[in-house]
Amino acid sequence: MKCSAQIASLVLAATGALAAPATSEASPLARRDESCDSFYEWDDSPYTIYQNNWGAAEATSGSQCTTVSSVSNSVAEWSTSWSWEGGSSSVKSYSNVGLMSVNQQLSAISSIPSTWDWSYTGSDIVADVSYDLWLAPTSGGTNSYEIMVWLAALGGAGPISASGSAVATPEIGGYSWSLYAGTNGDTTVYSFVASSEIESWSGDMMDFFNYLVDSEGVSDSLYVTQLQAGTEPFTGSDAVFTTTSYSISVE
Repeated sequence: MKCSAQIASLVLAATGALAAPATSEASPLARRDESCDSFYEWDDSPYTIYQNNWGAAEATSGSQCTTVSSVSNSVAEWSTSWSWEGGSSSVKSYSNVGLMSVNQQLSAISSIPSTWDWSYTGSDIVADVSYDLWLAPTSGGTNSYEIMVWLAALGGAGPISASGSAVATPEIGGYSWSLYAGTNGDTTVYSFVASSEIESWSGDMMDFFNYLVDSEGVSDSLYVTQLQAGTEPFTGSDAVFTTTSYSISVE
């Protein structure tokens, strides 16, 4: 599932609130398993890894392929390679790893520890590296909130924003963030954008939820439905996004 973002200071209209569900059948994980199918997915406990090129139609040319290297002891290693031209204000995909059926009430969760080590190579990259966390009013219900945590905004990428300006600048997990707020259809979107790139993250994602409950009026009666992490490319060439280690759990 994914929403659009914006370039630099432009405030973009929402173009992809919830990505279409994967249409290919999930396959058992094979070491170095690669697919270039637009909506391919791999299921390997506890994660689902998606190719998910949901915005590819906005490009004039390009392609993307995702490779799963391993999932072992709840640690995932995976990568995605892409080149996209055209549609410079539109996200082309959100290849990601996710916990897809969390369905736990915020008030019942004590922590969501996560680690993520990643790197990017390529030319003229406009993209973000982001968590995408979803809240619904009921267990398994339709998502009403999307909370993004951007570890990197590359090449001028920026989040959905009603005003184009940050609504707050909190300190969370030892880092400084700019918080943006906006809407994507019926979904309220909050985006925490790191002040500088964080290529090695270790923190509690519950801290971001707690901030929104304490400072933005988000109710802790809402349910966490999915927790995802990946990259949204806009444009660039010969890009390779590599995750050498990723983990997340709900406690």
